[in-house]
Amino acid sequence: MTDDLGQGGRDYGSDVGRDVGDEPPASIRDAPPDIFAPIDAGSPISGHVRAPDPSGTAASRTPEHDWDAAAAVLVPVLRPIGTVGLRLDDVDRESLVANANKAHTLPLLGDGPCGLVVSYALPATGFDVIVNGEHLVSWGVEPAEVHAAAMANLTAWSAGAGWTDEASGDRRLLSSDSGSGLDASRILLPEVLAHLAAELGSAGRVLVGLPDRHLLLAGTLRPGDDDFAALIRDYVTEHSADADEPIDRRVFELVGTTLVEFAG
Repeated sequence: MTDDLGQGGRDYGSDVGRDVGDEPPASIRDAPPDIFAPIDAGSPISGHVRAPDPSGTAASRTPEHDWDAAAAVLVPVLRPIGTVGLRLDDVDRESLVANANKAHTLPLLGDGPCGLVVSYALPATGFDVIVNGEHLVSWGVEPAEVHAAAMANLTAWSAGAGWTDEASGDRRLLSSDSGSGLDASRILLPEVLAHLAAELGSAGRVLVGLPDRHLLLAGTLRPGDDDFAALIRDYVTEHSADADEPIDRRVFELVGTTLVEFAG
């Protein structure tokens, strides 16, 4: 490539003079390959895709398809009034199976307190898979079994989850905000209702807030302290308005071990 391009020189072939040094030097074979040498199992082969790791879980054994795997991780998730889905008590699994050629993608819903509803989720990395009619067909179980498994897992988690205890003068507030996504759902557990009643009920009325999926709060409303009720209501309203997964802006009251809407 010594020809001057301006004088009609040629510009093709290997242009050593323009090597900018940003690539490794070429490996030029100086001998024929040894066809009898052992094959290097780690060497890449064009177009070859390695077989799946045999230690991985088969797709048929994932929670979406296998009931035993699902039952170990299912959890209940509290949802707002008006959430659309297949009501637990109305689902006929035999009918779903008979119409398996149709889509059954509406979420399975149970009844929560004060008109709230409960959906069922399979936790995954960064998201949840919401249980629907297709899962019932795949698992071959009744809706009541889904609810029972989810509640058992919530009970086991709640037993080891803590509470944040805050006090200011005579005012006291307990809250659950672990970030797991199960905090509001704890209100479904009888043992949690009993715990809140025992901790907060001796000094006054027990007020409860469920502004979003990640928060359950409860405080003692002492006689004559109406301002505290207003503070709780304002906080619940504002927190729910800013939440990614809001549940309810109402304030509830724990009467004995039953949750009702706070009448003021």
